[in-house]
Amino acid sequence: MKLSNKSKVLEQEEMTFAERIYLPAIVGGMATTLKHFFSKKVTIRYPEQKRYLGPVFRGHHILKRDEEGAERCTACGLCAVACPAEAISMVAEERKKGEENLYREEKYASVYEINMLRCIFCGLCEEACPKQAIYLQHDKMVPVFEDRSEVIFGKDKLVEKMDNRYLREGWK
Repeated sequence: MKLSNKSKVLEQEEMTFAERIYLPAIVGGMATTLKHFFSKKVTIRYPEQKRYLGPVFRGHHILKRDEEGAERCTACGLCAVACPAEAISMVAEERKKGEENLYREEKYASVYEINMLRCIFCGLCEEACPKQAIYLQHDKMVPVFEDRSEVIFGKDKLVEKMDNRYLREGWK
């Protein structure tokens, strides 16, 4: 039973001798191979050459300091709440007498840790921070881990050094 009267009969033509021995296909494949053989290589030699990662790349985390050298983080916990992977943990403490130049506010993060195995580098912690204390660097990748004990980044690896300040392009 036909559904419609619109049927089309296809007839296959007889292949030529060259098509039967796959000569056009072989020549086309060789032309593609030769074209790629003489084109410019896209591979870079990684340790010697480093590729520009771009301004929107999200890499190594950093806890910023202000101009006087005091830590900006006030341990509000918004970065930990915003993290979908739950990679950030912190312990808040009150500032003691004599620590006014170390911390900006009365409360600070005595322990600030990021589990790099859990982190998905989404940048939500950076967006959630009201004090602009945490940034994901656009020019530095997270180093390779050789041991599981190296994956927890504490304040020793996160707080920026005053002699090597992180500035993004476009910042003043």
